[in-house]
Amino acid sequence: MKRIANLFLVSLFAGAITLGAYKLFFEKDTFKLVAAEPQTPVLSTSTLASSARGAGINEVDFTIAAEKTVNAVVHVKNLSTSKGSSSLADFFYGFERQQTPQIGTGSGVIITPDGFIVTNNHVIANASQLEVTLNNKRTYEAKVIGTDANSDIALLKIDVDKPLPYLAFGDSDNSKIGEWVLAVGNPFSLTSTVTAGIISAKARSLGRNQSFIQTDAAVNPGNSGGALVNTNGDLIGINTAITSSTGSYVGYAFAVPSNIAKKVVEDIMEFGNVQRGLLGISAANERSKEAIELGLDEIEGVYISQITEDSGAEDAGLQTGDIIKQVDNIRIRKFSELTGYLSSKRPGDVVEVTVDRSGKRVVKNVTLKRQQTIRLPNTGFMVKNLSAEDKKTFGVKKGVKIIDVPEGYGRYDLIDKVIIEVDDKEVTNIDDAREHFDAISRYGRTSFTMINKKGEKERLILQ
Repeated sequence: MKRIANLFLVSLFAGAITLGAYKLFFEKDTFKLVAAEPQTPVLSTSTLASSARGAGINEVDFTIAAEKTVNAVVHVKNLSTSKGSSSLADFFYGFERQQTPQIGTGSGVIITPDGFIVTNNHVIANASQLEVTLNNKRTYEAKVIGTDANSDIALLKIDVDKPLPYLAFGDSDNSKIGEWVLAVGNPFSLTSTVTAGIISAKARSLGRNQSFIQTDAAVNPGNSGGALVNTNGDLIGINTAITSSTGSYVGYAFAVPSNIAKKVVEDIMEFGNVQRGLLGISAANERSKEAIELGLDEIEGVYISQITEDSGAEDAGLQTGDIIKQVDNIRIRKFSELTGYLSSKRPGDVVEVTVDRSGKRVVKNVTLKRQQTIRLPNTGFMVKNLSAEDKKTFGVKKGVKIIDVPEGYGRYDLIDKVIIEVDDKEVTNIDDAREHFDAISRYGRTSFTMINKKGEKERLILQ
């Protein structure tokens, strides 16, 4: 046993001596040290510490937002009827055109526990009957509380016997480009579907002088009227439109910002219609030839080309040539950003407007006013409410002033006259005028009573 131990120790020492001799006398270095001269780096490197959870999407948890949202998004079915095309046989033999049932579908968002639902106006347009199906497959008949075609928002109501899950409105003005969002819809009577993406852009006008949130979250037909929510599950938009040559999603979609939708819904609930607060300016079309020649297409902001008479802008001292740079705390770079923010305001609200006036910063507090002009149905007259100066000039307290007429009415010399009656019905303001002119029959006889600047009454009869 002792002999075996001695042999092991001798072998161990012999191996160590052999390895050391090889390293010292035979192995050559395969590397060398190079002293590099300091150079300016071409690329900058982030100095932020890495997150333990990793970077990017792994830090975003969509499950909470999805759980809060899916049960508050409903399926909306629009039942309507249309008459088929008529033929010569129908005309000669008096056959009635057959009514064809049509079904349209979309989504909606529950916004109160007692069953108020917001959706798109185009989802429920021309409906003879509306059905709403919840995520649990329960179906209710819905009634339309009010609509606004301009913002494409409609408010529905279903009668329920117990509180429903609903979404709270978030502040869409605080949403940021690059922020993660979920698009939630309830298409084709399926349970709610969820897609994720980011906010690609804000204040997209789509040629409508409106303001949309653009997202790359997948939105397809049937998702219109559904919810766009942030990662907290707050409602920041109502999915409205896609731009596609095929009719299907191709990479981006658009939503009505929640601040606009909320204001429209509150107006419908309180007043029955939308109360729009107007600044009282006309903006230059930056793509027009005149604007390009003046360099206005390169201006960041909204160039005021005209101030409306008796408007909040006129009262506050805004001027033609001012460039609107900011309203309250919202930076204004284009017209859709201005209209988008003002769409969330009402008549009587005061906004702080910051303008560039010949290179100087000027701040004005502007009280928004109701719409003062309107183009009347059936005739196309452009009329405005009377200002204090108009009432003094014409010697009247009520009426609307004609400021423009279609070409065919030019021979009647109507501009700058005040309409006070239509078919013996008194006209107080543009709302009265719109209602009375809307009731005019194209095939009947209509008479207008007007006042000219001399205080003389004139009557025009159209038939």
